[in-house]
Amino acid sequence: MFKLIASNPFPDNQNRLFGQTRWRLATWYGGIMGAILSLCGLALYHAVSYAHHLTIKQELELVANSLHEMLEPILQQPGQLAPATQEVLPNLCLINTECLEVTEKTKHTVLQHHRYYDIRLLDSGGNLIAVAGRQPQDLLSDDSNNNYYQQVSLMLHTKDFQDWGYVQVGSNFPEYKLYLARLRIIFLGGLFILIIILIVMSWWLAGRAMEPVRQSYQVLQQFTADAAHELRTPLAAIRATVESNLMTLKIKDIQARETLKIIGRQNLRLSNLVADLLMLCRMDGQLSYTNSTGITLETVSLANLIQDIAEDFTSLAMKSQIQLLTNILVSDPLTIIGNYEQLYRMISNLVANAIQYTPAKGQVKLILAPYVKYALLKIQDTGIGIPNNDLNKVFERFYRVKSDRARHTGGSGLGLSIAQAIAHAHQGKIQVESKLGKGSTFTIFLPVNS
Repeated sequence: MFKLIASNPFPDNQNRLFGQTRWRLATWYGGIMGAILSLCGLALYHAVSYAHHLTIKQELELVANSLHEMLEPILQQPGQLAPATQEVLPNLCLINTECLEVTEKTKHTVLQHHRYYDIRLLDSGGNLIAVAGRQPQDLLSDDSNNNYYQQVSLMLHTKDFQDWGYVQVGSNFPEYKLYLARLRIIFLGGLFILIIILIVMSWWLAGRAMEPVRQSYQVLQQFTADAAHELRTPLAAIRATVESNLMTLKIKDIQARETLKIIGRQNLRLSNLVADLLMLCRMDGQLSYTNSTGITLETVSLANLIQDIAEDFTSLAMKSQIQLLTNILVSDPLTIIGNYEQLYRMISNLVANAIQYTPAKGQVKLILAPYVKYALLKIQDTGIGIPNNDLNKVFERFYRVKSDRARHTGGSGLGLSIAQAIAHAHQGKIQVESKLGKGSTFTIFLPVNS
């Protein structure tokens, strides 16, 4: 009987489920990152616009301070302009005079040649006294859609420190609004491109993140199918035996005993398989025996353990016409902290495996030696070996290199998986080397008790 390869009974549903989950992950990731980028872009936009706003304000303050320093030394009476003011502001016009109309002369001030400013002088009561340059209504009328008007006011004093009034300097900055409009286009366009890239990357990252989950799910499905198949075989044998006996009208005592023996053997096989599955399930949830409960820990002498296993398997090796040897290369007791029964099972699984797959007149050797902070244990055999393509799969559950051979020996494909799980629980590891037709070597590394 060959091992059945479990197929996925619901491929479409599973693909749909993983696809929906992938879209959810990509949407959440893309949405959160998009919101963060939007907030960062908005903050950067406000920072840049505020920096330009400060630059414009500083420019106006510089012009107002220059006027302030030139006007205060020549101001004599509060609210009255001295004749020398015309030297500072040659295009100055008193209020209610005809010179309020902008002329070619007033387009050029002595303070700035590349920008027009609105300069106004007010008394202490806020009444307009004189103006220079262009007025706000003229400045705003240049381009009503792109104007950005700013104004700075400074208090003026006479030479004897009396309050004279105020000087106001203002101007519009149409290029500032144009700059902000271009900046918004750049930010929005860049944000749109980044979001598209982010969606693509989110989809890719979600796929990478879900790939281990998909593989674990597939392994779980395969494990469930394999376990069901292994359980079905002895159950089918028991059922066939019972049905065969029920069809017999009269059952003799000898036949009944044979039937009970068959049922007993199949029941033992079921019990061992269930026990192995329970052990693997229990070990899946623990990193080591030090983190588990209900496990008896003790100081185990590996040399004594090897001797016990060699004595217990001597009869099986002799029956199979195989020479079982031990080579203990330690002078001091080599001990570890662990569970004796589980360590015994780990090594015995490997020894039994080596004996089963070694032809008659072959040899199985157990070697124990120290290796830095580890105990090195090797189980060497001169058996049929393992193909290179199967070396990285021999520790998988229910995996058998040759299904018919495993059936003949009664194996379930869990022996090496259990051995590896026990080694990991003891903070150790197992490695395998093999040459087809020449034999295999399983090497166990276990941390020694310091």
